Amino acid sequence: MNYAVVLRAVANNKRLQLLDWLKHPTKHFPPQRDGDLIKDGVCGILIARKLKISQPTASEHLKILSQANLLKAKRKKGWTFYQRNESAIKKMKNAIVTRI
Repeated sequence: MNYAVVLRAVANNKRLQLLDWLKHPTKHFPPQRDGDLIKDGVCGILIARKLKISQPTASEHLKILSQANLLKAKRKKGWTFYQRNESAIKKMKNAIVTRI
């Protein structure tokens, strides 16, 4: 895990907010037609709407979080769904606690 990449990824309020919402997606996002919020993740379009940003801007945030391995992306029926990568998040939290 590249800790600098992860730290840069979470050094943005919108990305931190998104990670928080994705902890409990059914609480923060409406049901989806083509994917289950828990099993498949949240569609990028719903994420953009919830963050109140354009879809290209949301895509950039999602790309940064995915490259940091904090999100997992899943393609389904032409859409991309995102969910937290809990094992990577736990590993990063433990690394921060033990190194600081």
